[in-house]
Amino acid sequence: MADLYIIHGWTYTVEPWKNTLEILRENGITVKMLNVPGLTEPSKKVYTIDDYVKWANQEIPDGAIALGHSNGGRILLNLCAKKPKKLKHLILLDAAGIYEPSRRKRLVERMAKIGKPLKKIPIIDKAFHKLTGSTDYSKAPENMKKTLANMLSSDKDLDLSKVDTPTFILWGKKDTTTPPRQATEMYEKLPQAELKFYANWTHAPYISDPEGLARAIITLVKRIKK
Repeated sequence: MADLYIIHGWTYTVEPWKNTLEILRENGITVKMLNVPGLTEPSKKVYTIDDYVKWANQEIPDGAIALGHSNGGRILLNLCAKKPKKLKHLILLDAAGIYEPSRRKRLVERMAKIGKPLKKIPIIDKAFHKLTGSTDYSKAPENMKKTLANMLSSDKDLDLSKVDTPTFILWGKKDTTTPPRQATEMYEKLPQAELKFYANWTHAPYISDPEGLARAIITLVKRIKK
């Protein structure tokens, strides 16, 4: 079993994680980055949150430590809500999962569901970038546009009070995709959680501060394994 399993966010490459992963491995942390179906693992399927929970449950062994970034955090939160004893510890990095209804968000969900060519509509394309933190949404095939709509809608049904897994929440104060208020709400609703903000982190600290992110993860993994 690896020391740490990571589920990345809405991206089609994990190349930006390279520096952080190298530092972790240089410090003796064994890491397995999971390739999310439809994103870094090609697939033509339209996924629901239940599909991703089933996938994560198969990929991550019982008793593991897992980290989820953005949409990856959403997947792990749903996994732990359904299987509270699955993980030894959960690490949330600028995670999705808090439902905040808005006119723009409802529009994006509807457009994705009906399969419109969103990349031809600049304002909608920009909204997807904002909601997902993805820099390559324009590459998304139709099935993943619909999958994204499913992910956004799933937050309405996520009951954080059922996530009894010990949880560390790491969050960037400069995050404008999943803003700091969402971290505070997660912290207040999760039964066993610790929260720490980082002043210089954006939504993707593996890009804005890979060394700092690696140090934070190393500290947590060593603490958990004591």
